[in-house]
Amino acid sequence: MTTHNTKTPTKVLKPSIMIVEDEESIASVLKYGLQRDGYSVRVVYNGEDAMTEALSNKPDLVLLDRMLPGVSGIEVCRMLRECPETANIPIIMVSAKGEEFDRITGLDHGADDYIVKPFSPAELAARIKAVFRRMRPAFSGKVLRFADIEMDLSSYSVTRNGQDIKLAPIEFQILQILLEQPNRVLSREMLIDKIWGPDVYVGARTVDVHITRLRKSLLKYSTSGEDVIKTVRLAGYTLRSITVPSPEEDDEIAA
Repeated sequence: MTTHNTKTPTKVLKPSIMIVEDEESIASVLKYGLQRDGYSVRVVYNGEDAMTEALSNKPDLVLLDRMLPGVSGIEVCRMLRECPETANIPIIMVSAKGEEFDRITGLDHGADDYIVKPFSPAELAARIKAVFRRMRPAFSGKVLRFADIEMDLSSYSVTRNGQDIKLAPIEFQILQILLEQPNRVLSREMLIDKIWGPDVYVGARTVDVHITRLRKSLLKYSTSGEDVIKTVRLAGYTLRSITVPSPEEDDEIAA
């Protein structure tokens, strides 16, 4: 008698995306395209529902329209970042406003990326893929330390002086890169290439905004008030501390 060992196929969970868009026609087009690309998609049409939905059914990514009626996209972004349960959700802000000031405002309030309407399906797909690429699980058990800062990659957590710090995904990855190469000057171009990749255009000013947010988060828990992220004029950024020796041979620029 022959027995057949049948295995139930493992169900692969699709990454979930929450679209926050008040115009139904735009939301429908976005939903169709993202579902076609293999994502699980749900739509909410205002800021109030966005917060409720994010808390009750946490998405893997939020595609957030800036110009929402009532509670604006900027305000939703800020609230998502300030709430511990949603602080690490990647946010791509979508807007017809494309001036540098508008982009910086969106990033400064916590968006990981900012895409200007109208945009092509290929551009949106590339930016979403870049976000999920950055969010891939890190090597289990790896812990990075510098001065009083500690990052546990397996638990996606950061502490300074033992105090938990909630970082947005981009800020987390910038800090990880700096921690992996302390005392080395890293150019903006190098950070852009490592974080966003070659398929997405990101300006140097975007890096500066994320660095500013990261600095604020780290300084909040510093007992000495030392800003360990140093700006090297015309070169980039480096991680240095008066409490950690800085070998001369490490003071090179990574382009």
